[in-house]
Amino acid sequence: MTSDNFETFNFNDSLQEGLDAMGFNKPTPIQKEAIPVILNGNDLIACAQTGTGKTAAFILPILHKIAEKGDNQFNTLIIAPTRELAIQIDQQIQGLAYFVGVSSIAIYGGGDGLAWEQQKKALEHGTEIVVATPGRLIALLAGGKMKLDTLEHLVLDEADRMLDMGFSDDILKIINYLPKNRQTVLFSATMPPKIRQFSRKIVNDPQEVSIAISKTAKGVKQMIYMVHDSQKENLLEHILTQKNYEAVIIFASTKDKVKSIFKTLKKKFNVEAFHSDLSQEEREKIMSNFKNKTLKILIGTDIISRGIDVEGIELVINYDTPSDPEDYVHRVGRTARADKKGEAITFVNQKDLHKLHKTQNLIGLEIPRMDLPEKMERGPEYSEPKARKSKQPSKGNLKKEGKHKKPRNARKHVQSNSNNTSKDTPKNEKPSTQNKEESQNPGKFRTRRNVTD
Repeated sequence: MTSDNFETFNFNDSLQEGLDAMGFNKPTPIQKEAIPVILNGNDLIACAQTGTGKTAAFILPILHKIAEKGDNQFNTLIIAPTRELAIQIDQQIQGLAYFVGVSSIAIYGGGDGLAWEQQKKALEHGTEIVVATPGRLIALLAGGKMKLDTLEHLVLDEADRMLDMGFSDDILKIINYLPKNRQTVLFSATMPPKIRQFSRKIVNDPQEVSIAISKTAKGVKQMIYMVHDSQKENLLEHILTQKNYEAVIIFASTKDKVKSIFKTLKKKFNVEAFHSDLSQEEREKIMSNFKNKTLKILIGTDIISRGIDVEGIELVINYDTPSDPEDYVHRVGRTARADKKGEAITFVNQKDLHKLHKTQNLIGLEIPRMDLPEKMERGPEYSEPKARKSKQPSKGNLKKEGKHKKPRNARKHVQSNSNNTSKDTPKNEKPSTQNKEESQNPGKFRTRRNVTD
């Protein structure tokens, strides 16, 4: 028995039997770090991206606790930003909870009346775990449809995405309904200052676990094309005809662009568009067809960059360069999962070069540039990132500060060229050690996993 074996956690016998039956032997890095913290009852802030096994990292210790307690009361509330992620979490719970006799239900908006009736009945008959989106959950709480006095665990999954989607006020409103004596677990793919500030409002003396995410998987062959917007559709069609791909995801920046690409591709390819204008039934059908490979190509926005677990994605295409470098990591993370191979292609126009430079700096890699097909006209030129120029005070500013008063450190500046993120550093000051370390060591992405999201 080693530290790399699930048996070291001393899970409930039925839960361990289930893990053995499903062939799960070794915990992933985030599971090894997070599971003991949750088992000990501490609040937790964990940073780990989709694909590292984070879902099982909070599900397994909670299932163990519920099984050991042995009652059938409502115990755990899991909040997720999208209905797709809520459904996925619920499905994984059901797979693992089968062996310990624990039930769960996914609660989300956008479905038809029948789906809503089924959700209400499940709540009325009792369930130990509820996975919910914020909007639907608030409606339930406001209507008095949920009793929370027995709740012991609160899990916020994809916390950064929830804040990006504007759910921070909703989350705090939900917190007000919950018992203060509870264990709170917050998982986030990124950990910017706003997440830390937000977490202070909902966790109590938390422990922190972080699995670095700034690297893409080794199995991903990454490429970029320098291309004008007018060339993108032709290039996209050319790429899709070079190989008989079984599973492709195309990311676009807006819902309207998703629809436009779909309109063009549907004439030649087995493709569907995934966007918020579709009904819940339509979205579930599309995702089901994509998972079972009857649908080959899926087009969508960042709504499908996180929380959608589909095995065997061969190719990811960024039709538009992601604005946020972390979004690039998440999009590319759809392929080459579980040590498999995959390709990721990004279209870059002239005005998006700065986005590419930010992404390359984050992942610590200059992405290879590919030549456009011979029949296509030449695309825009690639250029290296420009070093920022120091902003010297103007004469007008000097006058405002006083005729004989010079601004502090208004001398010559020395430019730092660390990892293409040049920042002006006053001559008499030393660069921040923290920033230097962050730029030189953007983190390691760990690819070994067993129980994944």
